[in-house]
Amino acid sequence: LRVLEVGCGGGILTQSLAELGAVTTGIDVAPGPLTVAQLHAIETQMGEKIRYIETTAESFAEVEPESFDVVAALEMLEHVPDYRSTVYALAKLTRPGGKVFLSTINRSSKAYLMAVLGAEYVLNILPRGTHDYAKFIRPSELANAARDAGLLVKDITGYSYNPLTRGCKLVANPSVNYLVYAQKL
Repeated sequence: LRVLEVGCGGGILTQSLAELGAVTTGIDVAPGPLTVAQLHAIETQMGEKIRYIETTAESFAEVEPESFDVVAALEMLEHVPDYRSTVYALAKLTRPGGKVFLSTINRSSKAYLMAVLGAEYVLNILPRGTHDYAKFIRPSELANAARDAGLLVKDITGYSYNPLTRGCKLVANPSVNYLVYAQKL
């Protein structure tokens, strides 16, 4: 199983999937977190099993089209200049029949309260200015972008984070954070 994580940061998901037996690649535009990911992979003797590359999804799609069975872009679409372009690149990177997993933040008043005011200003979980409300994406907008890119949206579900327990759980309502599962046609 060939898996790509786009926006892999420090490589937590990329390495976890490699440890489960997947052939993994992690890409990110930030060199600092990629260095951390590479060092962690070496320290845990996974360095030969994981590729980390500093690039964008759009650039990588030009060199590795239809190369991955699974593509994940979690909590990064709200940080890119053009999420539609990124979704198109994710679809291009995915083999026909392959799976795409996305997560992001809904553009809703509740999301603004929780993700910006709550996380950045009240609880100080994230640095102030981490999120730009204008870049949040409604589920319908992301589903349309996925369909336009040749993906069949199979499911959209919400998830919530509890800062007291530091745990996440799936919820029916995608009013704040949500996941999209799609398949390339």
